[in-house]
Amino acid sequence: MASPSPPARQQRTPDEVEDIIMRKILLVSLTPPSTPSPAVAYLELTAAELLSESRPLLALRDASERILIDRLSIQDQPAASPTPFAFLVAAFRRAADEARKISTIRDAALRTRLADSIAHLRGLILSYARIVAGNPDTFPSPANAPHPAAELLVFLLADAADALDPTPAPGAPPPPGFLEEFFGNADYETVEPAMGELYERLRQSVEKVSALGDFQKPLRVLRRLVGIPNCAKALVNHPKWIPENQIMLIGEGRVMELSSVLGAFFHVSAIPDREFASKPDIGQHCFSEASSRRPADLMSSFTTIKSVMNNLYDGLKDVLLTLLKNMDTREKVLEFIAEVINRNAGRSRMQVDPLKSASSGMFVNLSAVMLRLCEPFLDRMESKKDKIDVNYLFFNDRIDFKNLTAINASSEEVSSWIESRGYEHAQDSVSGDAQFVESQEATSSGTNNTISLPVKGGSLVKCSNKENFSFICECFFMTSRVLNLGLMKALSDFKHNSQDLARCQDDLESNRAMRDQGGGSAQLDQDIKRLEKIVEILSQDKLCYEAQIIRDGAFLQRALSFYRLMILWSVDLVGGFKMPLPSQCPKEFACIPEHFLDDAMDLLVLTSRIPKALESFALDDFLSFIIMFMAGTSYIKNPYLRAKMVEVLNCWTPQRSGLSSTASLFEGHQLCLGYLVKNLLKLYVDIEFTGSHTQFFDKFNIRHNIAELLEYLWDVPSHRNAWRQIAIEEEKGVYLNFLNFLINDSIYLLDESLNKILELKGIEAEMANIVEWERRPPQDREERRRVYHQWENVVRFDMRLANEDVGMLAFTSEQIPAPFLLPEMVERVASMLNYFLFQLAGPQRKSLTVKDPEKYEFKPKQLLKQIATIYVHITRGDKEGIFPAAISKDGRSYNEQLFASAANILWKIGGDPQIIQEFMKLASKAKAAASEAMDAEAMLGEIPDDFLDPIQVLFEFVRKYLPSFYAI
Repeated sequence: MASPSPPARQQRTPDEVEDIIMRKILLVSLTPPSTPSPAVAYLELTAAELLSESRPLLALRDASERILIDRLSIQDQPAASPTPFAFLVAAFRRAADEARKISTIRDAALRTRLADSIAHLRGLILSYARIVAGNPDTFPSPANAPHPAAELLVFLLADAADALDPTPAPGAPPPPGFLEEFFGNADYETVEPAMGELYERLRQSVEKVSALGDFQKPLRVLRRLVGIPNCAKALVNHPKWIPENQIMLIGEGRVMELSSVLGAFFHVSAIPDREFASKPDIGQHCFSEASSRRPADLMSSFTTIKSVMNNLYDGLKDVLLTLLKNMDTREKVLEFIAEVINRNAGRSRMQVDPLKSASSGMFVNLSAVMLRLCEPFLDRMESKKDKIDVNYLFFNDRIDFKNLTAINASSEEVSSWIESRGYEHAQDSVSGDAQFVESQEATSSGTNNTISLPVKGGSLVKCSNKENFSFICECFFMTSRVLNLGLMKALSDFKHNSQDLARCQDDLESNRAMRDQGGGSAQLDQDIKRLEKIVEILSQDKLCYEAQIIRDGAFLQRALSFYRLMILWSVDLVGGFKMPLPSQCPKEFACIPEHFLDDAMDLLVLTSRIPKALESFALDDFLSFIIMFMAGTSYIKNPYLRAKMVEVLNCWTPQRSGLSSTASLFEGHQLCLGYLVKNLLKLYVDIEFTGSHTQFFDKFNIRHNIAELLEYLWDVPSHRNAWRQIAIEEEKGVYLNFLNFLINDSIYLLDESLNKILELKGIEAEMANIVEWERRPPQDREERRRVYHQWENVVRFDMRLANEDVGMLAFTSEQIPAPFLLPEMVERVASMLNYFLFQLAGPQRKSLTVKDPEKYEFKPKQLLKQIATIYVHITRGDKEGIFPAAISKDGRSYNEQLFASAANILWKIGGDPQIIQEFMKLASKAKAAASEAMDAEAMLGEIPDDFLDPIQVLFEFVRKYLPSFYAI
């Protein structure tokens, strides 16, 4: 017998199918469940309302919003329950799952109905997710529930995870499509409340993160959000876009870094910030005990830091560029950059208050980002420099340039000139809609403003004016300020850090030497430990700066390209690359900020000392600029800036740079051949008076650089010919002044050096007497050692400069002897040479013997040879025979025996026989001249009292009787 067939399955109606799907998505029940589930909520009140309305207890599309609200409004949920936001995200995921399942339904009408209902419900879910994210208190949440923005940020960070990123995502990724629809399909008013807290939490996620911390996922999130127009608009309208709130004891410059949304990202750095440290500590992590680490380990750290910092730069550039391309956000971005600059103007001071101003790390990062924004017009600077309007410096309403030190005008002169220009500028200014295209060539919008212009009569004329400057113009001048406050300030800090480190290392070595020599004490041990700690900290700081800046060749090359554009633009203000300069300095040039050019020279000095930093970089424009302005006192008033120009050129000489390409700079450059030597000689004279309280010592440093460069140029035939021509044409002008200062310096430096050598010998003698030395108190011995090391440095410096000056006298006197024989010069030259000869070959020469003369660059044999050579060179050019008489007239140092002694020493030390023979002939002529002078004086007899100089008579009396007076 056949078994009975099962009863036919009852077909569900479309309403019932929709009800099942909607209840699955929302996890609700409208009828008492037979088996209660904690995940499914029984909406008893909702069911009662539907029954009262004579509606079926079905979750259908027209009741979906009511059901969703009632589901979210359930009170007294257990702590383990999901938050309203988490529930909505899960519901979105379930809706996507159900949408996939219905694709297998054969009934097309039913499939379409269900798809529409699910889409409608998904739209409601997203809408309420935005409401909850912006207003967490809209629906009840479990105790201690996270803020919806925190949950949203977890999704964003998880979605931003990279397969190569070693740091794990903070949580599970969001449902596919959730973030795109959450942000992309909402109007501004809906999304803006949710973005406020989200951006704040995004800021907090990186506010204490260093370069080796996890900043890359938050940065990718930020890049993603600013690409969504409404999210970008919400960012620039965020209360912390430009924070106005004050923090106790914290200045507004530092507040921009600590509180602004972007400031936290710009704070991520390898450069240490002691006041607001980030983790992990780069110095400790990468560079602790660096002296004992393998070079490969250090190189690995350098490479890693450079790589992650460039990721940061690129990401922040993309963020700013995206915002700049958006018409709704562009103006706010420019305001942000301007505020960062204005609030941190204090960073230009020598000493920066770290609680008032933003950190070096932030400003170095901003420098790198601004250079990236400049890159499109830096690549085509010749065609784009005309878009840089000098009027921006004086009439923009974002950044105040007028109070900066001008290149060749006082603040009063700048103000007066701006007032005179103001009327014409206000009339001629052009208004129009600003446009910004991807090439960044268009204008950025300005603001309506009113300029009040003083009139001589005292009344005010007001001109309504809407300024419009191209983006290239705004970006160029903002970058110039950012670099001054950022990269260039950091490089200055790096230089000072290196100097402090070298000083502390020297002190540490000296103290250790004292301890090793038996001069140990408790105080000395404390000093050694203190110095060891300081050296470790300074070493770490130095390597951190090096990793982020010095080792990043691309960074430095971008900065060089920017300053090349700065040079091209500034030279256009004076009519282009041509000499001579106009007799009157144009006011546009005179009023530009001095740091524009000063920073360019500082960067050139630094990069010239970094191996390969200048490889393949065109330097011709820089060279032309330097030659034009190094001696232009009417164009650049600061002598130290002109001195830096010489320092740059000195770094470019082939023996310094190590680059053969720099030789062609000096040997084939037209302006160089025509003006370089002349301007160097002029600067050598001008630098005598710098106006600074340190001018006496500064001039020797500056002349040292000039002397080295002149020595190199002397060996270049074309420059040597130019030198000869200058000596002929300006024999009694610049060239005579140059020789006078060269002689003065030579005498002073050699005299100082030899005196200090005697003092060093005295201390050496004290230390050599071990018995007496050990009897001295430890502090006394330590002080004498400090003095000894101090004098060592002074002697080394002075002797190096003295050697250079004497060397220059030697090679110039060979081919240009005439100026040395001028009536106003010959006796001075003879007295100088006699004095040098007396010091090097006189009876006291043995007292100058020191243990290690090379350590002090004291080369008495070489000096004596050079002095004899100068005597001979001048004699060869002495057609009138006046030099021997000038030698013999020197009553201070001349002695015929001195020449004989010098000749004997020269034979012994292997001097040039030809020079020695001519030197001896000169000695004979000087002796004869002295004899003739004595005979002539004897024939004249005593000078009548009426012709005697009273002061000279007094001097002779004092010289004759004063010693015996003191003897009494």
